[in-house]
Amino acid sequence: MLAKRIIPCLDIKDGRTVKGVNFVQLRDAGDPVELAKKYAETGADEVVFLDITATNEKRKTLSKLAKDVAEQLNIPFTIGGGISSVEDVEILLACGADKIAVNSAAVKNPQLINDLALAFGSQCVVVAVDAKLVDKEWIVHLGGGRIPTERRLLEWVLEAENRGAGEILFTSMNHDGTKAGFANKALAMISEKLSIPVIASGGAGSMADFYDTFTEGKADAGLAASIFHFGEVEILELKEYLKEKGVIVRI
Repeated sequence: MLAKRIIPCLDIKDGRTVKGVNFVQLRDAGDPVELAKKYAETGADEVVFLDITATNEKRKTLSKLAKDVAEQLNIPFTIGGGISSVEDVEILLACGADKIAVNSAAVKNPQLINDLALAFGSQCVVVAVDAKLVDKEWIVHLGGGRIPTERRLLEWVLEAENRGAGEILFTSMNHDGTKAGFANKALAMISEKLSIPVIASGGAGSMADFYDTFTEGKADAGLAASIFHFGEVEILELKEYLKEKGVIVRI
């Protein structure tokens, strides 16, 4: 069985790490490169960077971030935010990123997933999905969670896998930043149907939440932001806790 992964997520706005609740009320959490370096040194398996800044300088900003991070990190990192073309990805991979995450652009143009998988291999294509529980249905949302789509969570992740996605990063908007635990029923639903790894995101508040998402939610990796950024949970302690409870992790 593959080891479960612990992944800190850094949301980037104007070059700084920020964190909010339910995708709003953002507060500063520090320098992204310094934070990532600290996480690499203290047991993180990977790091994810998501640039949430809407700017015409997006590609330049992301490529600089990728270069800066690659110089400091010795673990894999994923970068995303406004990526919409093969050319965007080519630049980021050349700057040192190991994987890229696509979200809104893939929903608007699903062929993008095929194109990226063909050009670079599925192993570096992460499809990020923001979904919200609406009238008992998980609905995919765009634009930082502001715009509902016609897409249902399960049908979209299955299509993404069929088109060549190597991994799904599922964020529950209902749980994001609440520290009330991951959306384990939804995670189990998609994990059981997919043959590619699923990363759980949104709702981590304690070490027990990670255990629950690996057992009840059947997630392959647990991603969190604020509990790591503000020192509420230390990654090495989390891994020791999980190991004691019989979860396979890399220490």
